[in-house]
Amino acid sequence: MLIGEVARRSGVSARMLRHYESLGLVRPSGRTGSGYREYSRDDIRRIFHIESLRSLGLSLREIGRALDEPGFAPSALVEDLVRRTRERIEAETELLTRLCRIDATGPAGWEDVLQAVALLRALGSESAGARQRAALSSVHEAAVPVEALVEAALSETDPNVAGALRWALARAGDDSTALLAEGLGSPVAAVRRRAVQALAELPGAEAAGRLRQALESPDAVVRGHAALALGTRGVGDAVPSLIDMVVEGRNDTDAADALSVLAVDTATADGIAAGIVGRLAHDAAGAPARGRLTQALAGIPGARASGALVELSGDGDPAVALTATYLLRLRDGR
Repeated sequence: MLIGEVARRSGVSARMLRHYESLGLVRPSGRTGSGYREYSRDDIRRIFHIESLRSLGLSLREIGRALDEPGFAPSALVEDLVRRTRERIEAETELLTRLCRIDATGPAGWEDVLQAVALLRALGSESAGARQRAALSSVHEAAVPVEALVEAALSETDPNVAGALRWALARAGDDSTALLAEGLGSPVAAVRRRAVQALAELPGAEAAGRLRQALESPDAVVRGHAALALGTRGVGDAVPSLIDMVVEGRNDTDAADALSVLAVDTATADGIAAGIVGRLAHDAAGAPARGRLTQALAGIPGARASGALVELSGDGDPAVALTATYLLRLRDGR
């Protein structure tokens, strides 16, 4: 079969077939009387083998080794191809993400594109100072996609930069709420906790709803951040988690303060006091936990809390009894 017919049937151009020949990959088995290349069935089969291996990403040099070296083992080469392909996909995915984020800013001109690129690079800088400046300037100097700010906030380890990113997200509106809520389900504890801390600083009903959902998290730290944020917003759903925090000694002072903020009316105050009394009676709490619960009652007004302090003034632990007696005296103005 002549080269033109081979090119037509195989889809490989005559120019590429000559290139293969120059590299020694495939040589026509014969020549016609006029000197034209003539390819045998074995030659054509080898051409299809070359094209198959090219489709896997092998270089022509690697293809030559694979076809001509009897002892050549494909496993190492295939493993290397897998690695290189994954690296290429990762790089292409990163590029696609960057392009989509720049497109989301709605640039009016190349100056806007360049400014967005500079800020996105700064958010990924190894310098904490550069990341912090990018977070602070993202609100005023150029539009940075919320997705980029959320990604940065969920991965940031420097507390100052993290604070700047949360500040920027709080000014980005509700667009960041759903993205941060996805972080609450991360298998990485640090990501879950950064997500709830950022949600805690977002205003609005949507953020509050996400924080309510976080009260059901199996992560006690996440529940605690959500409860403190909701407590300061006057959301009564946080009461059980806040009492848990007092019992367990996790940010117990802040939790007690949040409980006192929630105790704005008689019914709520009595409900909080009942919850504390229930924990005192049910948990068989040791003296440290009983002491913390007693101190938490100091910020709860009403007869129910006062009655609980009267009972605690006779507690078997002297420190608990003394604390309750002191708090009762303060209530009585003595």
